[in-house]
Formats: sequence, structure tokens, C-alpha cells
Amino acid sequence: MTDRDFKDIAAMLYADAGIYMPASKTTLVYSRLVKRLRALNLESFRDYCDLVGSPDGSNERLEMLSALTTNVTRFFREPHHFEHLGAQVLPPLLELARRGGRVRLWSAACSSGPEPYSMALTVLSLEPNAASLDVRILASDIDPRVVEEGRRGIYPAAALAEAPVALRKRYFTAVGGDERRGLQASDELRRLVVFRTLNLNGVWPMPGKFHAIFCRNVVIYFDEQTQQTVWSKFAGKLERGGVLYIGHSERVTGPAAARFASDGVTAYRLRDGDGA
Repeated sequence: MTDRDFKDIAAMLYADAGIYMPASKTTLVYSRLVKRLRALNLESFRDYCDLVGSPDGSNERLEMLSALTTNVTRFFREPHHFEHLGAQVLPPLLELARRGGRVRLWSAACSSGPEPYSMALTVLSLEPNAASLDVRILASDIDPRVVEEGRRGIYPAAALAEAPVALRKRYFTAVGGDERRGLQASDELRRLVVFRTLNLNGVWPMPGKFHAIFCRNVVIYFDEQTQQTVWSKFAGKLERGGVLYIGHSERVTGPAAARFASDGVTAYRLRDGDGA
């Protein structure tokens, strides 16, 4: 991989996903993409760059994006966020839903689904009939492959190790009666979650606003200007008093920072006067 190859790949990743890839990541890029070269029987990274930069390479460009994006996820990761959601955010929202109101939550970088399903399990722990109410969770990710995994809702049993036992037993069943084949999310659980492919650096087509947004350990991969743009867009997509959950290494910066007040560990509530 030459410097030119790396710069071209980094530029495409930035253009497609807003992800900044510094030169220090050259080894990582090489190790993840060399497998694609072998699969395609290409002899050089220059050939690969020519392919993914051409109209005929659109499918492989998605493969490249999938290979270079990090999908580290598990059920109830950073559990304090789900504790906060259940104790501080959901009770009044579920009361609103019981009266016929609309409740919307968003997992903005859902990967293969453990985060939005953890949100849904938190909802169901408080309101078992939530699927029959107007309560929905949007689960979005830039990678269509992981979005499809989320729709299927099948996970290794070990992935649910941190899920509350009672919720796991109620809302997951062993595939073919054998946990070694995985655990399948129940229809009731899956009805709460809608999966969509979405680029956070593209157009957000959702017309409505959300009462809570999870976007954790994603914006850290953007450059400062892109981060500030995304924070501002999140603020514009929250209902008044809505909560934004971010990763432990992230901070809301730029103009949007003044619109949020800390509401716990890496949880930020939209200040009064903002939102709907």
C-alpha cells in the first residue's frame, strides 16, 4: 500500500461516512482490506482503489466501508445509560403512551442491533404491552449488512450475558431449541424496533423528533467540524427535554453544547426552550 493508495482510501471513507482516518491507521487499513484484495484476486491496492473509485465498484465500496468501520457492540453496553433511560426518561413517556401519545427513541449507530434491542428491553421491563402502544425505536446504521443482522435478531447466547435474566428468558428463544445455534428475539421485541440504513453525514429523512437518542462511540471517529455539525443536528432532532446519550470518550462541542445540560454520566438533556 503506497501513501497515495492510503490517501485515496481515506478520502473515500471521509466522503462516504465522514470518518477521518489519519496516516497512523495505515496498518489497520492494510490488514482489513488486504483480505478484500485476495477475495477479488487483485494484485495491488492501486487496482483496488481504481475499482472502488469507479461506477462498477459501488458494491465493493460498501464492502470497503463495512471492513473499515468498527462494530463493537453488546447488549446493555455501558449499563448506566439504560438505568438512566429506565429511571429518568421512560416513566413519563410511557404514561404518555398509555394515554394515546406518541413516543419515539433512536439508536443512531445501531450496528447489528444489541443497542436498540437493549432499549426495547428496557421499555418492556416497564411496560410489557409497549408493542401495542405508539412506542417505536428507530435503529439506523450506515452499514447495510449489520442493519440486516439486526432485522434478523439472532445472536450468540454469550452476547446476552449482561442482559437481565428475566428479560432474556421472556423475549428470546433458542434457535431450533438449541442455544448453541443462537437466540432469536421475539416478535414482540422486534415489533418495537424499526431498522433502516442511514448515513449520519447525509440527509436525515425522518420528519419527527425523538425523546431520546443513543449515539455512542461513533462521533469520536469524525473530525471536529463534522462532530459539531452532527451534534447540532441531534439537538434539532430532540423533543424539548429529550436526552442524548454519547460514548464515554466523547463530549458535545461547538454551538450545540450550549443547548444541552448534563443529566448524568455522558447523558445530556436538551435545555428548556429548545426542541418542540
